Amino acid sequence: DAFQKSHSARILSPEEVERLAKDQVLVSEFKQLKLEKEAQKNWDLFYKRNSTNFFKDRHWTTREFQELKACREFADQKLTILEAGCGVGNCLFPLLEEDLNIFAYACDFSPRAVEYVKKNALYSTERCKVFQCDLTKDDLLENIPADSVDVVTLIFVLSAIHPDKMHLVLKNIYKVLKPGKCVLFRDYGLYDHAMLRFKSGSKLGENFYVRQDGTRSYFFTEEFLSQLFKAEGYEQVVSEYVQRETVNRKEDLCVQRVFLQGKFQKP
Repeated sequence: DAFQKSHSARILSPEEVERLAKDQVLVSEFKQLKLEKEAQKNWDLFYKRNSTNFFKDRHWTTREFQELKACREFADQKLTILEAGCGVGNCLFPLLEEDLNIFAYACDFSPRAVEYVKKNALYSTERCKVFQCDLTKDDLLENIPADSVDVVTLIFVLSAIHPDKMHLVLKNIYKVLKPGKCVLFRDYGLYDHAMLRFKSGSKLGENFYVRQDGTRSYFFTEEFLSQLFKAEGYEQVVSEYVQRETVNRKEDLCVQRVFLQGKFQKP
């Protein structure tokens, strides 16, 4: 899959523009409050249905792995990382296998996901500490010392959180990150294929939608993300859209995936 990086959002076709323009009706406030209240339950049910099968293991041979190497001052330096929103460990375990000099903190909103991580044969308390946590309100300092983490990964996590509460997550992470160290971010970008597929009646707000299972998804613009991080005191190192065409073989369709990828530093 060839992918291209850019600082400008994907250009929509006239049909896509029309389809998005038509879809302006927002989900009622009552239902929105219910979704917010039941967010944890909905993610828990998601993991109950899919157990550990939904996401493929993400082997970190790509950008993130290079980034982690770059975080080291010398080859075998021990790194402490935090995977915020670890799910069932699809990033965590490949990483621990590939890099023996890592200690990982990992947390997730869903108690069920955390249980799956602990049941994994690769789970070892010497190499990782996994705990349940709502990043918008549970203080990370209860599980992680202040200023102790070399790298925080925030990968397809922030999009599941209400935009009004995203800043709370960044504030929380800031406390455990060492000065001079970074958050690695990747998530859904504006006009990603998934955004254009929502049926009418799924819209919660600007670039914010609800899936049929009650989980929610936000689609980021570069401007929104930059402002979010800068408002909490981070410096932007890089932020860009990554666009790639993927072939959906089942439906024989070529679809445009758009992700936003960034790196933000605590001064």
